[in-house]
Amino acid sequence: MTHDHDLVLRPTAAQTEAALDPPPGRNGGDLVVETLAGLGATTVFGLPGQHALGMFDALRRSALRYIGLRVENNAGFAADAYGRITGEAAPLLLSTGPGALTSLAALQEAAAASAPVLAISSQVPTAGLGGGRHGYLHELPDQSASFRGIVKSVHTVRTQSQIPSAITEAWKSALTAPHGPVWVEIPQDVLLAETPIPVVTVGDAFPEELPPRPELTAVAAHLLSTAERPAIIAGGGVVRADASGKLRQLAELIDAPVVTTFGGKGAFPWNHPLSLRSWLEDRHTTDFLEDADVLLVVGSGLGELSSNYHTFKPRGRVVQIEADLGKLESNHPALGIHADARLALQALLETVTERHDDSAPGRVREVLARVSERIAAQELTLEQDLLASVRAALPADSPSFWDMTILSYWAWSAFDPKSSNTMHSAQGAGGLGYGFPAALGAAAADPTRPVLAVSGDGGALYSIAELATARQYDLPVTWLIVDDGGYGILREYMTDAFGQATATELTRPDYVALAESFGVPGVRTSPETLEADLAKAFAAPGPSVVVLPALLRMFAPTHLG
Repeated sequence: MTHDHDLVLRPTAAQTEAALDPPPGRNGGDLVVETLAGLGATTVFGLPGQHALGMFDALRRSALRYIGLRVENNAGFAADAYGRITGEAAPLLLSTGPGALTSLAALQEAAAASAPVLAISSQVPTAGLGGGRHGYLHELPDQSASFRGIVKSVHTVRTQSQIPSAITEAWKSALTAPHGPVWVEIPQDVLLAETPIPVVTVGDAFPEELPPRPELTAVAAHLLSTAERPAIIAGGGVVRADASGKLRQLAELIDAPVVTTFGGKGAFPWNHPLSLRSWLEDRHTTDFLEDADVLLVVGSGLGELSSNYHTFKPRGRVVQIEADLGKLESNHPALGIHADARLALQALLETVTERHDDSAPGRVREVLARVSERIAAQELTLEQDLLASVRAALPADSPSFWDMTILSYWAWSAFDPKSSNTMHSAQGAGGLGYGFPAALGAAAADPTRPVLAVSGDGGALYSIAELATARQYDLPVTWLIVDDGGYGILREYMTDAFGQATATELTRPDYVALAESFGVPGVRTSPETLEADLAKAFAAPGPSVVVLPALLRMFAPTHLG
């Protein structure tokens, strides 16, 4: 009798012959790139370093496309965006010590945004593992300890035979919901040594599914079916699970208004009659959500930015669907369902009873009108006009990547992304410098459509070196730099809190001339010409820079009483 678990794939005669006579000149680095190719990777990001040269030498013997950035943190941001756009694990090749540590901020953003990044770093020679102080270049007592609190899993390789399995396990970890970054480290001597191990040809790493518990979805379906005023908060988990279609079906089935979080932009159509859009930093929206007798939260932990800075206090029953177990009921008591958003929404669609509420669209219009009146009373037409110009110029299917800058904070609430998985920002971890290198990663994923990056002048200085990357690979990224001569939002915060700002003013370069020195076309624009200048840049091949000198203001917050 043969059981399924007794079945194994038997090698063909050609595979056996190839395994017995592997090509000469291969090293441990070849095992790395062969495993990545076998798992389905086509593009890798990174920056070489002395200990990692075995991996980088192996790249020239592989079909993998390499996109090299100028700073490791920027390479991490590029891999993050590639993972968000494709849904695939994005390999990131790094070197020991300073190179590895420079990627930490990018990996924190990937962790906060659940972006699948597969970071593979070199390590000191094997003899130096375990904390012995041998004085190797780049030596740390425990390099992996710096990453363990950030990434989903850590895999330390000690022999060449461990490489394929370690990378396969890491790949699986990165793509199992919730997605996230993972860390693999391999000693320099293991990467450099010639290997007798056969060529790695196949890699199977199917991520584990995370279905909901049926008894919980039955209760949730009953609550939603019998609710008088249901509402939905859709977070980034809906986007990552490619579940926006199912979300729309459910909302229409029960006539539930939907708010999308800043990470969930595009999870629900902006102009749908049930769309409350993304005005989460607004008391009118907060009041509406608090009044719901049943609130379905899908793919969000209801953190600081998604709860109007923790002023949101739901009065009704909360049902929370979340793939990250640590976020489940972390901020509010709920019927917590630990599941992938797509699978959970499908289960609800199969069990919920249709309900009709003809008043729902009217209540949505009323809230949006109140939000609009509040913003209009602050005389912030410049900021709204700039967003409108960006939206008019940007093709509907083009992705956009927003740094931590005032125009981006406006966009979180007020920008229509047009479709799911097209608008991304660094609001997960909140670090500077994300926009431009992330846009490069997205352009590498799909060079057939233009990509927008938005930065302030402060954030732009974090990633200015990547103009060389954009030019080298001819990536179709248009970089909008809003130049206000400093850290604009910090200037505003400090002035409000202390009466004056300190350490926020910047001496900055001529960004147009600087772009042109890299061979990248640049133009200085104005609010009146922004739409035309952006449209021209999007239509042209390759990278471009558009500089907008402007002093912007934020709309007044509603969480301070």
